[in-house]
Amino acid sequence: MQPIQLFALASRQAEWLSIRQEVVATNIANASTPQYRAKEVVPFETELKTAGMQMARTNPAHMEMSVTGAGKIGLKDAPLNNEIGVQASGNTVSLSTEMAKTGEIKRQFELNTQLVRTFHSMMMTAVGK
Repeated sequence: MQPIQLFALASRQAEWLSIRQEVVATNIANASTPQYRAKEVVPFETELKTAGMQMARTNPAHMEMSVTGAGKIGLKDAPLNNEIGVQASGNTVSLSTEMAKTGEIKRQFELNTQLVRTFHSMMMTAVGK
């Protein structure tokens, strides 16, 4: 029996969201640090492209592909916020942008959790439990 890729994908997204939340928290913590440049994680879509999903192998004659992932999530400098730009101290953190990101991350975590919960419920219904 092949592993169910949805759980692996949800786990990878949860890991990505955790790292994104950590980066946002670091940006907020350094909002008044001179010369600090706000950071951002690469989009999850980029992570999906590097991961390569595995198709279900329903016949032994089918070719098998391995799932290859980068294994680590990339960081980059966040784009400059047009409202604040670079502050006099050289800092590029926009607190309003970072706080908006925290709300977005929370919603994505909730969606991820709900999808896993629903899929788990469907699996349990399918096996009669």
